[in-house]
Amino acid sequence: MSSKQEFSNATMFSVDELCFSPIRNLDIRLILYTLIVLLILITLSGNLLVVISIAYFKQLRSSTNCFILSLAVADFLVGVAVMPYSMIRTIEGCWYFGTIFCRFHSSLDVMFCTASILHLSCIAFDRYYAVCNPLLYGYKMSSQRVTALIATCWVVPLLISFGPIMLGVHTLGIESGQQDGVCDFLVNKVYAVCASLVAFYLPMFLMLAAYWKIYKVARKQALQIHAVEKHTSKPSDKDDTKRKPRRSMKHERKAAKTLGVIIGIFLAFWAPFFTANIIDPFIGYRTGTVEWEVFLWLGYVNSAMNPVLYGLFHRSFRRAFLIVIGCNICMARSTPNTDLSNEK
Repeated sequence: MSSKQEFSNATMFSVDELCFSPIRNLDIRLILYTLIVLLILITLSGNLLVVISIAYFKQLRSSTNCFILSLAVADFLVGVAVMPYSMIRTIEGCWYFGTIFCRFHSSLDVMFCTASILHLSCIAFDRYYAVCNPLLYGYKMSSQRVTALIATCWVVPLLISFGPIMLGVHTLGIESGQQDGVCDFLVNKVYAVCASLVAFYLPMFLMLAAYWKIYKVARKQALQIHAVEKHTSKPSDKDDTKRKPRRSMKHERKAAKTLGVIIGIFLAFWAPFFTANIIDPFIGYRTGTVEWEVFLWLGYVNSAMNPVLYGLFHRSFRRAFLIVIGCNICMARSTPNTDLSNEK
């Protein structure tokens, strides 16, 4: 999902001039290739770890983790199908793969990035019911509803990507006579507004609203926990029965904090791109190519950060990652019900 300044003047340049890399220093280009390849490897390996962990360990198969699994698939596809081609375009300043594949690549870019964002909003929605309406959680997040939400997270991005882009609807009224060697994703005002609303702003408002509700409930629960602990004296069987709901509340509060960090990072990495994306068509496409590429790669970084956050904040995921990385998964086959929640 990228754009370019002064698209109407594209026909003034030859293909060779358009393909000339804006980064002339070979050392800088090598450094950029190294950094981006490292980012791609982190994205692929991190999200693959999430997929393997949830697929193998039964303790990780929950409704919330179904969303996380599907999110990891979307982020993995960003790393394997989108980022490598964007890397070459960004550093070389040229598109070597043809006009048809340019549109196909742009469609994949929009679809997978949008799917990743929509999954984050579903995770916030899931946490909202788990924390704010725990008695209704089992009903609201039944397997059928979870399946429907995950399907929506894939169907909606498909509808706003491949249909409009492959048919050229997103460029109606701004055709620029794009040449071979250039892959600029130009969008008209209508598509910019509609796609940005669906792909970013509506999910963002949903996440912020859900997190605000979760924050208020978590704060209330924290006061309740403090009051209970203040009046708790010596341990007893009665105290043990009290500790179970306290542990549950602490678990949900920690999940709420994790969600807050994930949302904060999501906004930090994607807000610049979508702010420019929705404004640029209304100011005459004045945003420069370099700025677009920086905004775009900031968004890509979010796909690499998600599995890192799960590993840092979730003990079960952290332990599962260590088992997989340490090749202990083969040993664990003899005890497939390994308890991932006992890590201290």
